Amino acid sequence: MLKIYSVSLGCPKNRVDTEHLLGSLGAAVRPAEHMGRADVVLINTCGFIRPAVEESVRAVLEAVHRLETLKRRPLLAVAGCMVGRYGAAELAAEIPEVDLWLPNQQIEQWPALLAQRLGLSSPTPGRLLSTGPSYAWLKISDGCRHACSFCTIPSIRGRHRSVPAPVLAAEAQALLDQGVRELVLVAQDVTAWGEDLGEKHGLIRLLERLLPLRGLTWLRLLYLYPAGVTPELLSFMRGAGPALLPYFDVPLQHAHPDVLGRMGRPFARDPRVVVERIRATFPEAALRTSLIVGFPGETEAHFAALRRFVEEVRFSHMGVFAYRAEEGTPAAAMPDQVDDAVKERRRDSLMELQADISADALRRLDGARLPVLVDAPHPEWPGLHTGRVWFQAPDIDGITYISGPGVAPGALVEADIVETGDYDLTALA
Repeated sequence: MLKIYSVSLGCPKNRVDTEHLLGSLGAAVRPAEHMGRADVVLINTCGFIRPAVEESVRAVLEAVHRLETLKRRPLLAVAGCMVGRYGAAELAAEIPEVDLWLPNQQIEQWPALLAQRLGLSSPTPGRLLSTGPSYAWLKISDGCRHACSFCTIPSIRGRHRSVPAPVLAAEAQALLDQGVRELVLVAQDVTAWGEDLGEKHGLIRLLERLLPLRGLTWLRLLYLYPAGVTPELLSFMRGAGPALLPYFDVPLQHAHPDVLGRMGRPFARDPRVVVERIRATFPEAALRTSLIVGFPGETEAHFAALRRFVEEVRFSHMGVFAYRAEEGTPAAAMPDQVDDAVKERRRDSLMELQADISADALRRLDGARLPVLVDAPHPEWPGLHTGRVWFQAPDIDGITYISGPGVAPGALVEADIVETGDYDLTALA
Protein backbone atom coordinates (compact mmCIF):
# COMPACT_ATOMS: atom_id res chain seq x y z
CA MET A 1 0.00 0.00 0.00
CA LEU A 2 1.29 3.43 -0.99
CA LYS A 3 0.52 6.22 1.46
CA ILE A 4 0.50 9.79 0.13
CA TYR A 5 0.25 12.97 2.15
CA SER A 6 -1.04 15.71 -0.17
CA VAL A 7 -1.61 19.45 0.09
CA SER A 8 -3.52 21.40 -2.58
CA LEU A 9 -3.10 25.16 -2.48
CA GLY A 10 -5.06 27.75 -4.42
CA CYS A 11 -8.20 27.14 -6.44
CA PRO A 12 -10.50 24.09 -6.65
CA LYS A 13 -9.01 23.25 -10.04
CA ASN A 14 -5.77 22.41 -8.25
CA ARG A 15 -7.62 20.08 -5.91
CA VAL A 16 -9.12 18.25 -8.89
CA ASP A 17 -5.65 17.91 -10.45
CA THR A 18 -4.37 16.40 -7.19
CA GLU A 19 -7.30 13.99 -6.97
CA HIS A 20 -6.71 12.83 -10.55
CA LEU A 21 -3.01 12.30 -9.89
CA LEU A 22 -3.61 10.26 -6.74
CA GLY A 23 -6.41 8.25 -8.31
CA SER A 24 -4.30 7.38 -11.33
CA LEU A 25 -1.85 5.46 -9.16
CA GLY A 26 -4.38 2.72 -8.47
CA ALA A 27 -6.42 1.23 -5.67
CA ALA A 28 -3.34 0.64 -3.51
CA VAL A 29 -2.98 4.37 -2.81
CA ARG A 30 -4.23 5.63 0.55
CA PRO A 31 -4.12 9.13 2.04
CA ALA A 32 -1.65 9.57 4.89
CA GLU A 33 -2.76 11.54 7.93
CA HIS A 34 0.59 13.26 8.31
CA MET A 35 3.99 13.38 6.66
CA GLY A 36 5.60 10.98 9.10
CA ARG A 37 3.44 8.10 7.84
CA ALA A 38 3.72 8.90 4.14
CA ASP A 39 5.69 7.28 1.33
CA VAL A 40 5.12 10.39 -0.79
CA VAL A 41 4.52 14.02 0.15
CA LEU A 42 2.82 15.91 -2.69
CA ILE A 43 2.37 19.69 -2.64
CA ASN A 44 0.28 21.13 -5.47
CA THR A 45 1.16 24.82 -5.55
CA CYS A 46 -0.52 28.04 -6.63
CA GLY A 47 1.33 30.75 -8.54
CA PHE A 48 -1.43 33.15 -9.54
CA ILE A 49 -0.39 36.12 -7.39
CA ARG A 50 2.60 36.92 -5.20
CA PRO A 51 0.95 36.02 -1.85
CA ALA A 52 -0.02 32.64 -3.32
CA VAL A 53 3.56 32.08 -4.45
CA GLU A 54 4.82 33.00 -0.99
CA GLU A 55 2.36 30.59 0.61
CA SER A 56 3.49 27.84 -1.76
CA VAL A 57 7.17 28.46 -1.00
CA ARG A 58 6.45 28.36 2.75
CA ALA A 59 4.59 25.07 2.38
CA VAL A 60 7.48 23.50 0.47
CA LEU A 61 10.14 24.75 2.89
CA GLU A 62 8.10 23.61 5.89
CA ALA A 63 7.83 20.16 4.32
CA VAL A 64 11.58 20.08 3.67
CA HIS A 65 12.24 20.99 7.32
CA ARG A 66 9.76 18.39 8.60
CA LEU A 67 11.12 15.63 6.40
CA GLU A 68 14.67 16.28 7.64
CA THR A 69 13.55 15.13 11.11
CA LEU A 70 12.22 11.75 9.92
CA LYS A 71 14.20 8.52 10.04
CA ARG A 72 12.55 7.30 6.85
CA ARG A 73 12.27 10.15 4.39
CA PRO A 74 9.34 10.08 1.92
CA LEU A 75 9.68 11.27 -1.65
CA LEU A 76 8.84 14.99 -1.95
CA ALA A 77 7.01 16.01 -5.14
CA VAL A 78 6.01 19.60 -5.89
CA ALA A 79 3.49 20.29 -8.65
CA GLY A 80 1.31 22.99 -10.08
CA CYS A 81 1.19 26.61 -11.06
CA MET A 82 4.22 27.87 -9.13
CA VAL A 83 6.31 25.27 -10.95
CA GLY A 84 4.72 26.30 -14.24
CA ARG A 85 5.32 29.98 -13.60
CA TYR A 86 8.99 29.83 -12.58
CA GLY A 87 10.19 26.59 -14.14
CA ALA A 88 11.49 23.41 -12.55
CA ALA A 89 15.13 24.23 -13.25
CA GLU A 90 15.04 27.59 -11.48
CA LEU A 91 13.15 26.19 -8.49
CA ALA A 92 15.39 23.12 -8.24
CA ALA A 93 18.41 25.39 -7.94
CA GLU A 94 16.75 27.19 -5.01
CA ILE A 95 15.22 24.12 -3.28
CA PRO A 96 17.33 21.07 -4.20
CA GLU A 97 15.67 18.94 -1.49
CA VAL A 98 12.61 18.46 -3.73
CA ASP A 99 12.82 15.08 -5.47
CA LEU A 100 10.34 15.66 -8.31
CA TRP A 101 9.01 18.83 -9.92
CA LEU A 102 5.74 18.62 -11.87
CA PRO A 103 4.97 21.76 -13.91
CA ASN A 104 1.36 22.19 -14.91
CA GLN A 105 2.36 22.46 -18.58
CA GLN A 106 3.01 18.70 -18.29
CA ILE A 107 -0.12 17.90 -16.31
CA GLU A 108 -1.11 15.00 -18.57
CA GLN A 109 2.25 13.40 -17.78
CA TRP A 110 2.13 13.80 -13.99
CA PRO A 111 0.88 10.26 -13.29
CA ALA A 112 3.53 8.67 -15.50
CA LEU A 113 6.33 10.83 -14.08
CA LEU A 114 5.38 10.05 -10.48
CA ALA A 115 4.78 6.36 -11.17
CA GLN A 116 8.16 6.08 -12.88
CA ARG A 117 9.91 7.72 -9.95
CA LEU A 118 8.21 5.32 -7.54
CA GLY A 119 8.84 2.26 -9.67
CA LEU A 120 5.12 1.59 -10.17
CA SER A 121 3.36 0.10 -13.16
CA SER A 122 1.81 2.36 -15.80
CA PRO A 123 -0.93 4.53 -14.31
CA THR A 124 -4.56 4.46 -15.44
CA PRO A 125 -7.14 7.26 -15.31
CA GLY A 126 -8.78 7.59 -11.91
CA ARG A 127 -9.66 10.01 -9.14
CA LEU A 128 -9.27 9.82 -5.37
CA LEU A 129 -11.96 12.07 -3.92
CA SER A 130 -10.91 14.29 -1.01
CA THR A 131 -14.02 16.40 -0.36
CA GLY A 132 -16.22 13.90 1.44
CA PRO A 133 -19.63 12.58 0.35
CA SER A 134 -21.55 15.83 -0.11
CA TYR A 135 -19.89 17.51 -3.10
CA ALA A 136 -17.13 17.25 -5.67
CA TRP A 137 -15.55 19.66 -8.12
CA LEU A 138 -15.76 18.85 -11.83
CA LYS A 139 -13.11 20.71 -13.83
CA ILE A 140 -14.55 21.12 -17.31
CA SER A 141 -11.66 22.96 -18.97
CA ASP A 142 -8.18 24.30 -18.36
CA GLY A 143 -6.39 27.46 -19.43
CA CYS A 144 -7.97 30.73 -20.50
CA ARG A 145 -8.98 32.41 -23.75
CA HIS A 146 -8.98 35.95 -22.29
CA ALA A 147 -6.15 38.45 -21.99
CA CYS A 148 -6.90 40.49 -18.87
CA SER A 149 -4.03 42.91 -18.28
CA PHE A 150 -3.56 41.93 -14.62
CA CYS A 151 -3.69 38.15 -14.92
CA THR A 152 -0.92 35.54 -15.09
CA ILE A 153 -3.15 32.54 -15.72
CA PRO A 154 -2.89 32.37 -19.55
CA SER A 155 0.91 32.35 -19.29
CA ILE A 156 0.82 29.67 -16.57
CA ARG A 157 -2.10 27.46 -17.60
CA GLY A 158 -1.97 28.07 -21.36
CA ARG A 159 -4.75 28.43 -23.88
CA HIS A 160 -8.30 27.36 -23.16
CA ARG A 161 -8.84 23.60 -23.56
CA SER A 162 -12.20 21.93 -22.98
CA VAL A 163 -12.49 18.43 -21.57
CA PRO A 164 -14.70 16.44 -23.99
CA ALA A 165 -18.29 15.93 -22.88
CA PRO A 166 -18.19 12.10 -22.82
CA VAL A 167 -15.16 12.22 -20.51
CA LEU A 168 -16.88 14.68 -18.20
CA ALA A 169 -20.13 12.72 -18.16
CA ALA A 170 -18.30 9.51 -17.24
CA GLU A 171 -16.32 11.24 -14.50
CA ALA A 172 -19.44 12.93 -13.15
CA GLN A 173 -21.37 9.64 -13.02
CA ALA A 174 -18.47 7.94 -11.27
CA LEU A 175 -18.52 10.67 -8.61
CA LEU A 176 -22.28 10.40 -8.16
CA ASP A 177 -22.01 6.63 -7.90
CA GLN A 178 -19.73 7.19 -4.90
CA GLY A 179 -22.61 9.00 -3.18
CA VAL A 180 -21.70 12.59 -4.04
CA ARG A 181 -24.82 14.79 -4.01
CA GLU A 182 -23.56 18.04 -5.55
CA LEU A 183 -21.34 18.65 -8.57
CA VAL A 184 -19.63 22.03 -8.83
CA LEU A 185 -18.47 22.80 -12.36
CA VAL A 186 -15.27 24.85 -12.39
CA ALA A 187 -13.07 26.40 -15.05
CA GLN A 188 -11.43 29.73 -15.64
CA ASP A 189 -14.58 30.52 -17.65
CA VAL A 190 -17.26 27.82 -17.71
CA THR A 191 -19.21 29.71 -20.37
CA ALA A 192 -16.34 29.11 -22.81
CA TRP A 193 -16.70 25.33 -22.64
CA GLY A 194 -16.81 23.73 -26.09
CA GLU A 195 -15.68 26.68 -28.19
CA ASP A 196 -12.38 24.98 -28.99
CA LEU A 197 -14.30 21.80 -29.84
CA GLY A 198 -16.52 23.55 -32.36
CA GLU A 199 -19.58 23.42 -30.10
CA LYS A 200 -22.25 26.10 -30.49
CA HIS A 201 -23.90 26.94 -27.17
CA GLY A 202 -21.38 24.54 -25.69
CA LEU A 203 -22.21 24.95 -22.01
CA ILE A 204 -25.87 24.27 -22.74
CA ARG A 205 -24.93 21.09 -24.61
CA LEU A 206 -22.74 19.99 -21.69
CA LEU A 207 -25.46 20.66 -19.12
CA GLU A 208 -27.86 18.58 -21.21
CA ARG A 209 -25.42 15.67 -20.77
CA LEU A 210 -24.90 16.15 -17.03
CA LEU A 211 -28.32 17.03 -15.61
CA PRO A 212 -29.99 13.65 -16.30
CA LEU A 213 -27.25 11.70 -14.51
CA ARG A 214 -28.56 9.42 -11.80
CA GLY A 215 -27.94 10.53 -8.23
CA LEU A 216 -27.50 14.23 -8.98
CA THR A 217 -29.12 16.49 -6.38
CA TRP A 218 -27.47 19.87 -7.04
CA LEU A 219 -25.36 21.20 -9.89
CA ARG A 220 -23.59 24.54 -9.48
CA LEU A 221 -21.61 26.67 -11.95
CA LEU A 222 -18.57 28.68 -10.88
CA TYR A 223 -16.76 31.43 -12.79
CA LEU A 224 -19.13 32.61 -15.51
CA TYR A 225 -17.60 35.46 -17.47
CA PRO A 226 -20.14 38.27 -17.94
CA ALA A 227 -20.21 38.15 -21.74
CA GLY A 228 -20.98 34.43 -21.62
CA VAL A 229 -24.15 34.86 -19.55
CA THR A 230 -26.35 35.07 -22.63
CA PRO A 231 -30.15 35.14 -22.92
CA GLU A 232 -29.94 31.65 -24.46
CA LEU A 233 -28.04 30.27 -21.46
CA LEU A 234 -30.40 31.89 -18.97
CA SER A 235 -33.46 30.61 -20.82
CA PHE A 236 -32.06 27.09 -20.75
CA MET A 237 -31.24 27.33 -17.06
CA ARG A 238 -34.73 28.59 -16.24
CA GLY A 239 -36.27 25.44 -17.67
CA ALA A 240 -33.57 22.98 -16.61
CA GLY A 241 -35.19 21.88 -13.36
CA PRO A 242 -34.37 22.21 -9.67
CA ALA A 243 -31.02 20.42 -9.75
CA LEU A 244 -29.39 23.33 -11.64
CA LEU A 245 -29.08 25.94 -8.91
CA PRO A 246 -29.78 29.63 -9.70
CA TYR A 247 -26.34 30.54 -8.38
CA PHE A 248 -24.28 32.90 -10.53
CA ASP A 249 -20.61 33.51 -9.79
CA VAL A 250 -19.77 36.30 -12.25
CA PRO A 251 -16.31 37.89 -11.68
CA LEU A 252 -16.97 41.51 -12.68
CA GLN A 253 -13.70 42.90 -11.18
CA HIS A 254 -14.94 46.52 -11.33
CA ALA A 255 -17.92 48.65 -12.27
CA HIS A 256 -16.40 51.71 -13.96
CA PRO A 257 -15.80 51.45 -17.74
CA ASP A 258 -12.50 53.35 -17.52
CA VAL A 259 -11.04 50.80 -15.14
CA LEU A 260 -12.60 47.84 -16.92
CA GLY A 261 -11.10 49.04 -20.19
CA ARG A 262 -7.60 49.22 -18.71
CA MET A 263 -8.12 45.78 -17.20
CA GLY A 264 -8.80 44.41 -20.67
CA ARG A 265 -11.99 42.80 -19.47
CA PRO A 266 -14.07 41.04 -22.14
CA PHE A 267 -17.21 42.85 -20.90
CA ALA A 268 -16.06 46.44 -20.37
CA ARG A 269 -19.46 48.07 -20.61
CA ASP A 270 -21.85 48.75 -17.73
CA PRO A 271 -21.84 45.53 -15.64
CA ARG A 272 -25.40 46.31 -14.59
CA VAL A 273 -26.42 44.83 -17.93
CA VAL A 274 -25.49 41.28 -16.91
CA VAL A 275 -26.87 41.72 -13.38
CA GLU A 276 -30.22 42.93 -14.71
CA ARG A 277 -30.25 40.16 -17.32
CA ILE A 278 -29.81 37.51 -14.63
CA ARG A 279 -32.38 38.98 -12.26
CA ALA A 280 -34.94 39.41 -15.03
CA THR A 281 -34.85 35.64 -15.53
CA PHE A 282 -34.05 34.61 -11.93
CA PRO A 283 -35.41 37.14 -9.43
CA GLU A 284 -34.36 34.71 -6.68
CA ALA A 285 -30.80 34.32 -7.98
CA ALA A 286 -27.82 34.20 -5.66
CA LEU A 287 -25.20 36.52 -7.17
CA ARG A 288 -21.52 36.26 -6.35
CA THR A 289 -18.72 38.40 -7.72
CA SER A 290 -15.08 39.32 -7.22
CA LEU A 291 -13.76 42.87 -7.38
CA ILE A 292 -10.31 44.44 -7.60
CA VAL A 293 -9.59 47.79 -5.96
CA GLY A 294 -6.55 49.95 -6.46
CA PHE A 295 -5.98 49.01 -10.10
CA PRO A 296 -3.53 51.40 -11.80
CA GLY A 297 -5.29 54.69 -12.52
CA GLU A 298 -8.26 54.00 -10.22
CA THR A 299 -9.25 57.39 -8.83
CA GLU A 300 -11.42 58.24 -5.85
CA ALA A 301 -14.23 58.94 -8.32
CA HIS A 302 -13.80 55.50 -9.89
CA PHE A 303 -13.89 53.90 -6.45
CA ALA A 304 -16.95 55.91 -5.42
CA ALA A 305 -18.74 54.59 -8.52
CA LEU A 306 -17.75 51.05 -7.59
CA ARG A 307 -19.04 51.49 -4.05
CA ARG A 308 -22.37 52.86 -5.30
CA PHE A 309 -22.62 49.86 -7.62
CA VAL A 310 -22.15 47.45 -4.71
CA GLU A 311 -24.75 49.33 -2.66
CA GLU A 312 -27.27 49.15 -5.49
CA VAL A 313 -26.73 45.55 -6.63
CA ARG A 314 -26.52 43.98 -3.16
CA PHE A 315 -24.60 40.82 -4.04
CA SER A 316 -25.27 37.67 -2.08
CA HIS A 317 -21.51 37.04 -1.86
CA MET A 318 -18.54 39.17 -2.81
CA GLY A 319 -14.77 38.88 -2.65
CA VAL A 320 -12.61 42.01 -2.81
CA PHE A 321 -8.90 41.99 -3.60
CA ALA A 322 -6.35 44.77 -3.44
CA TYR A 323 -4.55 44.91 -6.78
CA ARG A 324 -1.00 43.58 -6.85
CA ALA A 325 1.37 44.15 -9.74
CA GLU A 326 2.41 40.75 -11.05
CA GLU A 327 5.66 40.43 -12.95
CA GLY A 328 5.16 39.96 -16.67
CA THR A 329 1.63 41.37 -16.86
CA PRO A 330 0.81 44.55 -18.83
CA ALA A 331 -0.81 46.14 -15.77
CA ALA A 332 2.45 45.96 -13.81
CA ALA A 333 4.01 48.45 -16.25
CA MET A 334 1.06 50.86 -16.28
CA PRO A 335 1.48 54.41 -14.90
CA ASP A 336 -0.49 55.76 -11.93
CA GLN A 337 0.03 52.80 -9.61
CA VAL A 338 -2.09 53.23 -6.45
CA ASP A 339 -0.53 53.41 -3.00
CA ASP A 340 -0.86 50.21 -0.96
CA ALA A 341 -2.48 52.00 1.98
CA VAL A 342 -5.16 53.40 -0.36
CA LYS A 343 -5.83 49.94 -1.78
CA GLU A 344 -6.32 48.45 1.67
CA ARG A 345 -8.60 51.29 2.75
CA ARG A 346 -10.76 50.78 -0.31
CA ARG A 347 -10.86 47.03 0.19
CA ASP A 348 -11.85 47.35 3.83
CA SER A 349 -14.55 49.86 2.91
CA LEU A 350 -16.18 47.46 0.44
CA MET A 351 -15.92 44.45 2.74
CA GLU A 352 -17.55 46.36 5.60
CA LEU A 353 -20.35 47.34 3.24
CA GLN A 354 -20.78 43.77 2.03
CA ALA A 355 -20.89 42.42 5.59
CA ASP A 356 -23.86 44.68 6.29
CA ILE A 357 -25.58 43.67 3.04
CA SER A 358 -25.06 39.97 3.72
CA ALA A 359 -26.18 40.21 7.34
CA ASP A 360 -29.38 42.00 6.30
CA ALA A 361 -30.16 39.38 3.64
CA LEU A 362 -29.56 36.46 6.01
CA ARG A 363 -31.56 38.09 8.79
CA ARG A 364 -34.65 37.78 6.63
CA LEU A 365 -34.23 34.00 6.66
CA ASP A 366 -34.60 33.71 10.43
CA GLY A 367 -37.30 31.09 11.04
CA ALA A 368 -37.31 29.81 7.47
CA ARG A 369 -37.21 26.09 6.71
CA LEU A 370 -34.64 25.17 4.08
CA PRO A 371 -32.85 22.06 2.78
CA VAL A 372 -29.29 21.83 4.11
CA LEU A 373 -26.63 19.68 2.46
CA VAL A 374 -24.42 18.37 5.27
CA ASP A 375 -20.69 18.45 4.59
CA ALA A 376 -18.79 17.30 7.69
CA PRO A 377 -18.80 16.98 11.49
CA HIS A 378 -17.67 20.11 13.29
CA PRO A 379 -14.07 19.53 14.40
CA GLU A 380 -14.66 20.85 17.94
CA TRP A 381 -18.33 20.42 18.86
CA PRO A 382 -19.73 16.85 19.06
CA GLY A 383 -23.15 16.55 17.43
CA LEU A 384 -22.70 19.72 15.38
CA HIS A 385 -22.05 19.59 11.64
CA THR A 386 -21.23 22.10 8.93
CA GLY A 387 -23.29 22.25 5.78
CA ARG A 388 -24.74 24.59 3.21
CA VAL A 389 -28.05 25.83 1.90
CA TRP A 390 -28.44 26.17 -1.87
CA PHE A 391 -26.94 29.66 -2.11
CA GLN A 392 -23.73 28.73 -0.27
CA ALA A 393 -20.97 27.30 -2.48
CA PRO A 394 -18.37 25.10 -0.80
CA ASP A 395 -15.15 26.70 0.44
CA ILE A 396 -15.88 30.23 -0.84
CA ASP A 397 -19.15 31.30 0.82
CA GLY A 398 -20.55 31.19 4.32
CA ILE A 399 -21.63 27.93 5.96
CA THR A 400 -24.62 26.60 7.87
CA TYR A 401 -24.06 25.02 11.29
CA ILE A 402 -26.61 22.25 11.75
CA SER A 403 -27.56 19.63 14.32
CA GLY A 404 -30.47 17.29 14.91
CA PRO A 405 -31.90 13.93 13.76
CA GLY A 406 -30.67 12.60 10.44
CA VAL A 407 -27.73 15.01 10.22
CA ALA A 408 -24.73 13.19 8.74
CA PRO A 409 -22.18 13.93 6.01
CA GLY A 410 -23.82 13.69 2.59
CA ALA A 411 -27.38 13.97 3.90
CA LEU A 412 -29.81 16.58 2.56
CA VAL A 413 -32.08 17.48 5.46
CA GLU A 414 -34.88 19.98 6.00
CA ALA A 415 -33.97 22.36 8.81
CA ASP A 416 -35.20 25.49 10.55
CA ILE A 417 -32.93 28.53 10.51
CA VAL A 418 -32.60 29.57 14.16
CA GLU A 419 -29.75 32.09 14.04
CA THR A 420 -28.13 34.30 11.42
CA GLY A 421 -24.82 36.16 11.28
CA ASP A 422 -22.95 38.29 8.78
CA TYR A 423 -22.20 35.30 6.54
CA ASP A 424 -23.21 32.10 8.36
CA LEU A 425 -26.45 30.43 9.44
CA THR A 426 -27.38 28.10 12.30
CA ALA A 427 -30.10 25.49 11.73
CA LEU A 428 -31.92 22.70 13.56
CA ALA A 429 -33.15 19.63 11.68
